[in-house]
Amino acid sequence: MPWRVTGRTRRLVLGRDGQQRLERRSASANVAEAQCFMDGAKRILVFSDAGGTGRSYHADLDAQNQQRRVHFLLEPGWRADNAIQGLGRTNRTNQASAPLFRPVTTAVKGERRFISTIARRLDALGALTRGQRQTGGQNLFDPADNLESDYAKDALSRWFHLLYDGKLEAVAFGDFVERTGLKLENPDGGLRDNLPSIQRWLNRILALPIALQNGIFEEYLGLVEARIEAAREAGTLDLGLETVRIDSFAVLSDEVLRTDPVSGAETRLVSLEVKRRLRPLCFKRLVRMHEIGSLQAIPLRNARSGKVALSVPARRLIVDDGAVIERRRLLRPLSPPTGRSTRSVKVCGKRSP
Repeated sequence: MPWRVTGRTRRLVLGRDGQQRLERRSASANVAEAQCFMDGAKRILVFSDAGGTGRSYHADLDAQNQQRRVHFLLEPGWRADNAIQGLGRTNRTNQASAPLFRPVTTAVKGERRFISTIARRLDALGALTRGQRQTGGQNLFDPADNLESDYAKDALSRWFHLLYDGKLEAVAFGDFVERTGLKLENPDGGLRDNLPSIQRWLNRILALPIALQNGIFEEYLGLVEARIEAAREAGTLDLGLETVRIDSFAVLSDEVLRTDPVSGAETRLVSLEVKRRLRPLCFKRLVRMHEIGSLQAIPLRNARSGKVALSVPARRLIVDDGAVIERRRLLRPLSPPTGRSTRSVKVCGKRSP
């Protein structure tokens, strides 16, 4: 049974006889339960907003339990600062290892709104506190998770125009305006110049039925992904300062771009060749992830080469003219005779009007 650290003075517990009873908790109960986790007596600690204030649950070098923490963020809520404060309970100084953060959402696409805000605040927090381009997100989030980035804002502007032109499948222009109450059209026709902000649009989306908001988000995220993929292919996608884990590297070139005339400091461009160990996906996990043989996961075999692959769905892209590019991901085995380990090798797409 996990320890729970909250601000409550009473809670319902299940007795040995199977009956629930009301248990009163003293002010020192939270301290004792947190210490049991830090000592390794309990493997799981659940804490709320109140339990995440002024406490430390990190892999402290002075604690008996120095194992790496895996921090699951449930129900991040409306206030990103509270969520960030909770994440800070397991990521502190004097720790044996940094935690693994795992934001958890359901299939309701509107919940991406909360994760997006946390991603943006973490990025801003890192830029302000460190005074450099290394962000507080530490590559925790995919670029598409931040729905308040320049890519996302540009995608929203295009989404409004596609909605007005009737090129979206999830919702019609009149239906969307009636459901959300947003004023998008000028009295004399045409879209307004001052369209709603991304924050306002996201908040109105949350009030829609789940099936409808999921459909809207799928099309919107397709626009976001298209912009991020274009930036990635062009080499202009800025991910900030990254930590790249490699097995070995070799310096291909080392060029001095500029030398400061006062301090003599040099700005250098270093090109590296890196080698990384391949980490295959085992076949058993692949079976759990995808229903092989269904429309979602289709086994394929190349008639010419004899190589096999598993075709699984990938997020579709939507280009600026409203055309949809359906994509599927190909997972190939590392060793054709066994087929036990697989790796991703390609994402292919098909454009449809």
